[in-house]
Amino acid sequence: MAKRVGFATRLGAIAAAVGSAVGLGNIWRFPYEAGENGGGAFILVYIICILVMGIPVILSEFIIGRSTHSNMKAALRKLSPGKKYYLFTYVCILGSFVVIGFYSVVCGWIIEYLYQAALGNLSGHTPQEYSDMFTALVANPWRCVGWTVIFLVLNFLVMSRGIAKGIERVASIMMPLLFIILIIFCINALLLPGASKGLRFMFEPDFSELTMKGVLAAFGQAFLSLSIGISCLVTYASYYKDDMSLVKDATTVAVLDTMVAILSGVMIFPAVFSFGVEPTAGPRLIFEVLPGIFQQMAGGYLWALLFFLLVFFASLTSTISLSEIPITFMIEEHKMSRPRAIAWTALFTFALAVLAALSFNVLDDIKLWGKNIFDMMDYAASNIFMLIGGIFTALYVGWIMDRKIIHEQLTNGGRLKGRSESYMLFCMRYIAPVCIVFIFLYLTGII
Repeated sequence: MAKRVGFATRLGAIAAAVGSAVGLGNIWRFPYEAGENGGGAFILVYIICILVMGIPVILSEFIIGRSTHSNMKAALRKLSPGKKYYLFTYVCILGSFVVIGFYSVVCGWIIEYLYQAALGNLSGHTPQEYSDMFTALVANPWRCVGWTVIFLVLNFLVMSRGIAKGIERVASIMMPLLFIILIIFCINALLLPGASKGLRFMFEPDFSELTMKGVLAAFGQAFLSLSIGISCLVTYASYYKDDMSLVKDATTVAVLDTMVAILSGVMIFPAVFSFGVEPTAGPRLIFEVLPGIFQQMAGGYLWALLFFLLVFFASLTSTISLSEIPITFMIEEHKMSRPRAIAWTALFTFALAVLAALSFNVLDDIKLWGKNIFDMMDYAASNIFMLIGGIFTALYVGWIMDRKIIHEQLTNGGRLKGRSESYMLFCMRYIAPVCIVFIFLYLTGII
């Protein structure tokens, strides 16, 4: 059997893990969730959630992956021989396909807007015209499917290059560029008239504006923005070298992911307040509201182009990590070559993505529990697959996995001090599962 190829460098491995976490949840969802739930108070709760739930669950996935250097199924077989825990792998694989299926449609919209920004077509419109522009896009099956297919082709071209030359190289280029573009945007936003109102909204917590709904929304946002629960980080950590500090790297991933979310808020809220837009604009913010704001800025053409390039980078690094889950599984469990595993993964992904893209037009009459195919896939991914995966991973590492293996992974065989081991285990056993249960109850409308 050929030697398993891994990440070439620690920085490349971290860039890939950060790229997996950073996505539309940070740049698009975080600002409007904060806007709808009180700003600074929401952000404070969000950071607490990252500390008590996010980092421990990231670490749980890292421990499973690196301790076995295997895909999720093989890892659970090695760690719990004779048990049926490995069946959970199929939840992860199905979840990854569902996420890519609807997520790639949004990514296709982003490429369309990047294309329109490059042509200069996002300037000189009224708010209603921006709304009509987006409505026309999603109503056109050829444009929706076409841009989705283009995005997926780019995604699988990266996958075809392998771990070091594909995933690691792309993440190592795109993640620094993403931060540079974000910082440029933030500097510009801080120079806008009225920017201080946006900063006060973000960084002066007003707890009178924070409801229980806002607290639970912060819990859900912290979980979803890290892309945990469907074994992306298990798969990546299986390629990690044994001398990497998992605690340090899990903390680094969570901190950088949170930085992107907060910088996105600094980028958007000063502009929103400066141009008199409500911070509660919601999901339509990125396609209907921000283009109108960019055209009012000096150099609006450049800002629109940079923004959609930024979101494209974040989107691509996320779908790359999701695609690697079934690819690694097929290679190691079914002895496929990488090209063949990519072909099968692409086939399933294209099928789901086309259905999701057509659910706004040709297939808009098909409803499942009142939701179209796209919305149902989004709901299943966020409210079922990721949450089930998160609670399983935390409970498995916290209660079932051999404590000696956990200690060896956290201390690199005794070479590192395990000061945070007790805290992390406590969070894995008690805090993270309880948080995830409350997130599930909130997102499903039970509470």
